[in-house]
Order: sequence, then C-alpha cells, then structure tokens
Amino acid sequence: MKIGFIGLGNMGAPMAANLARAGHEVTGFDLVAPCPEGVTSAQDVQEAARDADVVVTMLPNGAILRDVAAQVIPAMKAGAVLCDCSTVDVDSARAVSKLAQASNIGALDAPVSGGVGGASAGTLTFMVGGPDAAFKIVEPLFGIMGQKAVHCGGAGAGQAAKICNNMILGATMAVTCEAFALADKLGLDRARMFDVVSTSSGYSWSMNAYCPAPGIGPQSPADNDYKPGFAAELMLKDLRLSQQAAEAVNADTPMGARATELYASFVDNEDGKGRDFSALLPRFVSRSRS
Repeated sequence: MKIGFIGLGNMGAPMAANLARAGHEVTGFDLVAPCPEGVTSAQDVQEAARDADVVVTMLPNGAILRDVAAQVIPAMKAGAVLCDCSTVDVDSARAVSKLAQASNIGALDAPVSGGVGGASAGTLTFMVGGPDAAFKIVEPLFGIMGQKAVHCGGAGAGQAAKICNNMILGATMAVTCEAFALADKLGLDRARMFDVVSTSSGYSWSMNAYCPAPGIGPQSPADNDYKPGFAAELMLKDLRLSQQAAEAVNADTPMGARATELYASFVDNEDGKGRDFSALLPRFVSRSRS
C-alpha cells in the first residue's frame, strides 16, 4: 500500500517506520523532524499525499489539522483515506471529515493510546471514528502500528473516546499520586501499599501498569527520574479538550475539571513541564495541606 505520513515527531516517526518495515511504500513530511529509516522524504504535504492510498497525520492540534487537511485533500486521489491519529477537538475532526467527503475522500479520526513506547513497539490502541468503508481500508495498517483498533462510530467518535479515556486517566493518576503521598505521611511502606491496592478495589492502570512510585511495580517513567513517557503538558492538553467538549454539550464533569486545574498549575506554575504526568507524586510529597 502507498502511504503518506505527515507529522514525524516522537509518535509519528516510529509509527511511520513500522509501516515501512512491514513493506509499505511510505512517503513522509515534517516541518522539522527528519524522516525515519525506510521512509522517503517529501518536499511538502501535497507531495506526501499525492497518489497515496492512505494519508496518516499526527499533528499537535485541531487548527493545524484543519490547515493540513485543506492542503492535502485536494492532492489526494478519489477513494483514498485521510486517517488522522492526532488528539484534537471533536469539532475539528468532524470539520475535516466533512471536507473530505465533499472530495470523495474517506476520513477517519483515530487518536491513539500507548505513548511513545507503544508507538515504537507497535502496541498502540486506536480509537476510530468514521465510515465503515474507510475503516476497513486502514484496518490492516492499525494492525501494524498497534495491537487494537476499536471502531467507535461516526466522525468525531474516536476523539470523543480518547477525550473521555484521558479524563479518567488524568484524574486516576492524580488520586494515585495523592494516595502514595498520604501513605508516606501515615508511615505506610510504599511496597506494602502497592501489594494491597494493586490486588484490591483500588486497582487501576495508573497503579498497576504505570506506578508513579519508583522501584515499585513494572518499570515506568518514575524509575527514570520521571522523564516523560506521556508528558504532563500533553495530559493537560487532553484534559482541556475534555472540558471544552463538556462545555459544548453541557456535561457536568467536576472531577475532570479539578484534574485540569491541578495539571494546569503543575505545568504552568510549577516544575511539571517536560516531566512525566506521573511526576505529581513528588509534587504531593513535598507539599502540605495548608
């Protein structure tokens, strides 16, 4: 399959490389980042998209996605699919889908979960919105870049699923970090706490698979001085998208709102920028209630 790949940063580069290693013809473009091994470099987004069966995008935000889509859709051949793997607002996903449909181009919003490690290992989870026909075309590529792809519904459904998932993740990691800090102050050994919580009703992905306490559980960014697997500023971005979406549909999300406020303070006013989102733990350890 001939694939155009636009956005070759920390996530996009290993995803594109995995497609190339699987034998697909991949042409890539990024304003700054070089093409990974096996990917042919394009001069611009139109060249990357021209004659491609599928164009994959991995971009920072909805405004950039809309701009790129407006450039690449006219360059794409009829019947091709634009598959956006960025995490953006639902409105942008739906606007791009509408633009694509008008040009007889399939469009999928397919944000991912799994971070840079999952992108490199090919173990991402894709949450996909868009028409069945477009999903079937791209489904084999999802199997190369990830371990699971869930077709969540029509245009925007993938972004909705990602936003809801990461609102849960942000709030869960925050309270997991709070609990470890409280355990410290109560004199409870962290390893004993993990042994209890990881096998009882406090079980969660944040505790069991991505424990924020170093030296406990499977290896995580906490064991690497909180160098980001998933950066705190990216969690803040996703939480802000969740609150934007909640406001648009008049949904009451107090825990999501509080998690957004907490990460905003951590990233914008403290030392959270450039650290993993689980670095809230040392933040709570160093703080008192007053």
